[in-house]
Amino acid sequence: MMPKNTDSLVELFKIKKDEIDKRLKEFQQVLSQSDERIFAELVFCICTPQSKAVLAWKAVESLMKNKLLYIGDIGQIRPFLNAVRFGENKSRYIVEARKLFTNGKLNIKNKISSFKSSSELRNWLVKNVKGIGLKEASHFIRNIGFDYENQLAILDRHILKNLKESGIINEIPKTLTSKKYFEIENRMKKFAEKIDISLYELDLLLWSKETGIIFK
Repeated sequence: MMPKNTDSLVELFKIKKDEIDKRLKEFQQVLSQSDERIFAELVFCICTPQSKAVLAWKAVESLMKNKLLYIGDIGQIRPFLNAVRFGENKSRYIVEARKLFTNGKLNIKNKISSFKSSSELRNWLVKNVKGIGLKEASHFIRNIGFDYENQLAILDRHILKNLKESGIINEIPKTLTSKKYFEIENRMKKFAEKIDISLYELDLLLWSKETGIIFK
């Protein structure tokens, strides 16, 4: 038995497929860009929890424009995160992440390239980067185009809401433990396979269905 609203979801995908594929191709080019560009994506994912993604990216762009993303201290970064929840903590996480990936100069690409799979990289990010959980690590990995053969679920509130509405999950968990995250991720993967849409395509489709835009 197929989940609810499957036909309408497939029809919506046909309408948005070109736009979704264009965005995914853009993501896949990021890993070939500079360490600074890749670090900006990590900072974006640090900023997104409980905040609007569009506002989080605007904050990152402002930090880049003012040349503070790569050299600013906590006090200098904090005013740029006024539209981001928990700005004080996230300012600190940004500085700590920058230190983690700096060895004389920012060197995040070399660290990322040392991992063999998206799952391995995700586990390391969760353990070592403050402010990064399974969702944020998955989001970052997708946005830099790392290991696209092994796609990960980005279980934010928009995705969870749509998974519940489609009957893929029975309820939205109050606390998303690692065990529950992997369980829902597996269900989402199986559903994506059933309707012949990749996991990342499904993510952008459900996100745009909820927000009206295909973003990042």
